[in-house]
Parts: sequence; structure tokens; C-alpha cells
Amino acid sequence: MLALLFPGQGSQEVGMGRDAFEASPAARRVFEQADEALGFSLSNLCFEGPEDGLVATEIQQPAILTTSIALYRALQEQFPDLAPAYVAGHSLGEYSALVAAGAIRLEDAVRLVHARGRFMQQAVPEGAGAMTAILGIGPDEVAAACREAADATGEVVTPANYNSPQQTVIAGAAGGVAKAIECVTERGAKRAVPLKVSAPFHCSLMAPAAEQLAVEMKAIAFEDAKPPVVSNVEAEPNAQASRIPDLLEQQVTAPVRFTEMVEKLTTLGVGHFLEVGPGRVLSGLVARIQRRSVRANFGSMQDLEDVRTFLSDAD
Repeated sequence: MLALLFPGQGSQEVGMGRDAFEASPAARRVFEQADEALGFSLSNLCFEGPEDGLVATEIQQPAILTTSIALYRALQEQFPDLAPAYVAGHSLGEYSALVAAGAIRLEDAVRLVHARGRFMQQAVPEGAGAMTAILGIGPDEVAAACREAADATGEVVTPANYNSPQQTVIAGAAGGVAKAIECVTERGAKRAVPLKVSAPFHCSLMAPAAEQLAVEMKAIAFEDAKPPVVSNVEAEPNAQASRIPDLLEQQVTAPVRFTEMVEKLTTLGVGHFLEVGPGRVLSGLVARIQRRSVRANFGSMQDLEDVRTFLSDAD
């Protein structure tokens, strides 16, 4: 059984999607639709940069979503019978999964994540928040360290991304995160890697962004997801259109439960995971969560033959 995974922020690179744009009419149309929806040339930023132009959260989010869906449409051109049992994404990637499942129109999704990025950036003053990846220690220990740090500092710090059994990202106020790093180090963490992000995502400091996003979503018509989308918030498949806005609103402040998402997909019978979009982060995480799973990436047209072999094995 096959599941498609779509990446989140941090997977961008200058040049992403260019070969799909040139080789696939369907991919080209995706970039054209995104440009039209936003009123500026997002495609040019993806293909030409500059890199600084892709880093801003409100640009990075629609750029990664657009590239991911362009690659997905190119994949559908090559494999008309492609029929994943489930789709899922990491944070921003959940929006790509919803587009792939027909639950939201591409144009609506691009505009929505453009606004989402802006809301998240504005929720916390630059430099006031932080995110750090904690490596080599279990998630329960990380969560306990965050509680200890929050009690000691009076500042927000919580797990933000449960990425794998030995990698948990924490987020919150800068002082709280700094104290939490001390606490996890005392508990035996191997490394603490600060992330280059513009805001502390997936924690309670993002509540203003969640409220603004909820208002934006009232103007969007969601459809049932086919196939179901495994949500970040619940780590359970959802196909009901009526539940999508609430899950997306909660996602802004809730942790991404990626480990549980992969474990749930495995329980449902998924043995093959195809990451569609720029980068290879999710495939690497899946390898750490389910070592017996079969994994592949479709990040450019150069990956096409490897994906062909992968899909023939997944049948």
C-alpha cells in the first residue's frame, strides 16, 4: 500500500521545480496558476531566486506548496493510474496533501499559505522566539525538559515537531528554549541544533496567527479528501471536508505528530512511502521511524526512473 508525503518549510532551494515546469504541461500550469493567484511571479523566485527571497516565511510556504503540487501533477502525467491509499504532509505539507486529495483548490491553498506565513511571522517579534532540534533523546524526556524550563523561566517552550524517536524540535520564547536546551543536555541529549526560522512555529505563541487563519478559511470551500489525509494534529486519517478548517487552525499551535503519523500509516497497511516535493527530509525521518518501510523521493524529473521502479514494486 502506498502513501504520498509532502514536505514542509526548510526544504526550499533555488531552482526547485524548474525541470518539471519545462518537461510537464501539467506542472507548468500549476506554476502559472500560482502566479496568477498571488499576483506576482512566484515561479521566478523558485527558479531564479535569490535565495534570500525564498527564505521569508510568507514566500517560502507558497513556493514549496506550488513546487510540490507541480511535481505531483507531473507524476500523475507519467503514471495516470497512480492511486495512493493515503496522503500526508509535515506542517505546511499538509496543505499540499489537501490539494493532492482534491480537498482544496490550488489557488485557494496558495493564497491561504501566503497569508498563513505572514500571520505566523507577525505573531512574534523577530528574535523573541526560537526553535531547536533536540537529537539523541526520546520525546518524553524532551517534553519533561520543556516543562521544567517553562516552570523555571515562566516562558513558553514546548515540543513542536515529533519528527522521529530520537529527534524532537522544541519551540517557544527564546529564553525558555535556551533553558530547555540546558535541561535536555542534563538529561543526556546528544545535540541541540538551533533552526534558522523566523518565528517559533507550532506553539501557543502562534495563537494570533491561528485566529487570523480561521477568518481566512471562512471564505474557502473545502471538499471531502480523496484519498484521506492523515492530519498533523490527530495523526489520524480524515476525509471530511467539514473537519479540515478546524484541524488546520489547531495545527498552527499544536505539535506536528509526524512519528505517530508514520506509525498510523504503517498500522493501516502502508509499506511504501513516496516523498513528493523538494528535499529528502521526510524520507530520512521515515527511515528512522519504520526501518522496514520502502521509501523513494520525487524531487525533480531526474528521479523519474527510480520512482518508476519504486511504484512497480508498490503495486
